[in-house]
Amino acid sequence: MNNIIYNYLIKNFLKTFFLTLGIVYCFGLILNLFEEIEFFKNLDVNIVTPLLMSSFYVPSLMIKILPFIIFISSMWFMLTTRNNKDLLMLKVFGYSNLKIFLILATTSFFIGWFVLIVFTPISSIMTKYYEKTKSNYSRDIDHLISFNKNGLWVKENLGNETRIISAAKPEGKTLIDVTIIYLDKNFQLKEKINSKTADINEKKWLLNDVTIFKNNSGMLVAEKTKNFLIETNYDYEKITNLFRNFDTMSFLELILDYKKLLNNGYNKSFLSQNLHTMLSLPFFLFMMTALATILTFNTLKRSNSSSFIVVGLLVSILVFYFKDLSLALGQTDRIPLNLAVWSPVVALSLFAFVGVLQINEK
Repeated sequence: MNNIIYNYLIKNFLKTFFLTLGIVYCFGLILNLFEEIEFFKNLDVNIVTPLLMSSFYVPSLMIKILPFIIFISSMWFMLTTRNNKDLLMLKVFGYSNLKIFLILATTSFFIGWFVLIVFTPISSIMTKYYEKTKSNYSRDIDHLISFNKNGLWVKENLGNETRIISAAKPEGKTLIDVTIIYLDKNFQLKEKINSKTADINEKKWLLNDVTIFKNNSGMLVAEKTKNFLIETNYDYEKITNLFRNFDTMSFLELILDYKKLLNNGYNKSFLSQNLHTMLSLPFFLFMMTALATILTFNTLKRSNSSSFIVVGLLVSILVFYFKDLSLALGQTDRIPLNLAVWSPVVALSLFAFVGVLQINEK
């Protein structure tokens, strides 16, 4: 009998979770669809393209708001169980508040690991396709940047000419094997610059061991110089931080390629923050389920379900504001980044510990 009840709890909790997930997905799909239609409205595409783009974008968003989704689904499940008198049946068969809490929270914990190991690789592929497709359709973009295992690629529109910068490999604040090409408004070669290294600490890049090839009536004339200065929109911080999209990288990729990413110039603090954010997800889901369960058990004698839902929503919003505030403090170096990632989980753990002591007495 215990196995039947145990399976009943997990099965119905998962049903509620996937139903909530589906509702949020559809809602996100519809909202994002308007943005995609606006993007593609002047392009020669049919309605399927915006719909496809929206369906590929929303999964990465779902991962970011998964703690909120698990909180809502936990509340929904507990509320339904209470209203159907199933909670009373569980008590009759010896299931204490603490046992019910542990079953649901542990299920959420494993959902988190499933998402990290199985779903993030799928989501990262979808996001890569989304960004690549949007980039192919993009027009009138003055500045584009790409950073991958092959190195750095930058495109800048400079009035009547276009500048394209490529580098084989960054080493700290220095780019190696830099090539800069200037094209006129007809995309004809005006000038080409080869440099062994470039100091990118500021937006004025200092090129070293430079060879400049100028187009002289169709002939490239070479000129060598020790140093050369160019102004660009990108410095070291922008290249290493702002133009990293970890939505295109799965949890396993981030772990397996961590050292390689560091060697390729990724900021260590930024990498560590994203890795710990992913690692904290299962624990965050556990605590959000704990929060929903504790709220339910502490309002069992109240018949007003609407007030219970409102309180739950307000609490979840406060948790997310606290999480964003903590990350903001970490990104501005007021607290360590790893502490900023884990502090919401620790705070929820303390709250859950006190709450569990209370519900276990009921």
